[in-house]
Amino acid sequence: MTGLSVIIPTYNRSVLITRALDSVKNQTVPCGEIIIVDDGSTDYTYDAVNTFSRNCEIPVHYFKQKQSGPAAARNKGVMESSFSHIAFLDSDDHWEKRKLQVQYGEMQTNPDYLVSHTRERWFRRGQHLNQKKIHQPRNGYIFDHCLRICGVGMSTVMVRRELFETTGLFNEDLRCCEDYDFWLRISCAHDFLLIDEALTIKEGGREDQVSYQYRVGMDRLRIHSIIDLVNSGRLNPDQTWNALKELQRKCKLYGTGCLKHGKGIHGRQYLALTEWLESALQMNTCISASIPSHLIPQSNLKSIS
Repeated sequence: MTGLSVIIPTYNRSVLITRALDSVKNQTVPCGEIIIVDDGSTDYTYDAVNTFSRNCEIPVHYFKQKQSGPAAARNKGVMESSFSHIAFLDSDDHWEKRKLQVQYGEMQTNPDYLVSHTRERWFRRGQHLNQKKIHQPRNGYIFDHCLRICGVGMSTVMVRRELFETTGLFNEDLRCCEDYDFWLRISCAHDFLLIDEALTIKEGGREDQVSYQYRVGMDRLRIHSIIDLVNSGRLNPDQTWNALKELQRKCKLYGTGCLKHGKGIHGRQYLALTEWLESALQMNTCISASIPSHLIPQSNLKSIS
């Protein structure tokens, strides 16, 4: 048994969660505990977990909370966990049976890394998808990659508990893209260890997924994550420059899209920020500057649009 907690947040996944749980139970090296955080399900999720736990030798802890989003569910799991290492698994994904053995072993061999991730196999409605080059996971310093896209798969990740002491927990103000926000805060300060095997199976393409529900406004949430990170003072000059370049690109795309879809006030706010960023980058005045508060678009980060 490893010194490892597995955290599974879930919401109305009674049909899928048993597959995820079985993939944890069937690992070649067992974890120390399985923590399920039910984010207010109204289906038979509890019954599925209860049936599983009666036939599992690994301790299973089930917590149910008022629906608060995946960030709050993962944070609850972290706070309730007992072991030095934590692995995350979304309830609609699952693992190859050697996942914990290989990944936990690599983290023992490489004690300087606080976070690791694996490669994935992607499926959409049962069909295998080939990943584009930009989606291929990276090793080492991955901050620039994480600025551009959500560069780490949540169900691939294993961390040492002390990571949260410097990075903090997931941002509960974000109902989506909380993973993008978290990877930015980690990758600006820590290298990622890539386990070069596809040990995680990611399932997508369903309307119940948060990423589908927020697919129109995801760049808006990522924009605000970059703004928060730049204004936090955590970044060095090179990181600040790269963050503002990507922020400029995202603001221009999102603002232009808002204008095309009749959201004039919203669009002009983001394009005004784009103009300030272009000027600051051209004059090289952005390295030590924070983004002025009056230019930050007002936005409800928990809303879909």
